[in-house]
Amino acid sequence: MTRILVVDDESRITQSLSLNLEARGFEVTVAATGHDALAAAASLNPDAVILDLGLPDMSGHQVVVTLRERSDVPIVILSVRDAERDKVAALDAGADDYVTKPFSMNELVARLRAALRRRQPVGTASVVTTDHFTLDLDDRTAVVGGEPVRLTPTEWAILDALARQPGRLVTQEKVLRSVWPNGASDTSALRVHLTHLRRKLEPDPARPTYILTDAGVGYRFVVRARE
Repeated sequence: MTRILVVDDESRITQSLSLNLEARGFEVTVAATGHDALAAAASLNPDAVILDLGLPDMSGHQVVVTLRERSDVPIVILSVRDAERDKVAALDAGADDYVTKPFSMNELVARLRAALRRRQPVGTASVVTTDHFTLDLDDRTAVVGGEPVRLTPTEWAILDALARQPGRLVTQEKVLRSVWPNGASDTSALRVHLTHLRRKLEPDPARPTYILTDAGVGYRFVVRARE
């Protein structure tokens, strides 16, 4: 059974999550504090963590940082805080995704399953194959519709930052630091390069299905593999 650690101090939330997750075949352990969560994570080795940021004893961000220091366990934030700064801080600390309360259980479970599918060391995926294009991130070759396509060094740097973490929401700040480590560019330049990249790779650049934007927060590379 897939083990999920739910960390929230609201019993109503944890009861609802437990019932719904167990009905979908997950095994659920609940923790109401940050310290209990870290102890449970160390002893149970869960497959994923659903974490509220508003804990009574310590910052949820600190729980994320500590968990990330110890393992690569997928972490999905579930929080009432919907400010951009809170989302960015949690994702920069190492969370894999962020869902705000009130929430749809179906969406949360879909995000959780996506995070579980991505449970692999970052940087292991070098070849990305979809039904529209194939990328080799190490050799820096791109084939779209059977034809080679030239990408600029900046476009490859953006792809490297996103495609090696398929499905994961990567903040604008992380992408910027990866592409321009000396801080030479800004978000407007990044958007221009993303527009060019989508024109080269997406079947419909106006409605991208691979390189997605989470407005004000960051970007997500979604792999849609060949059947």
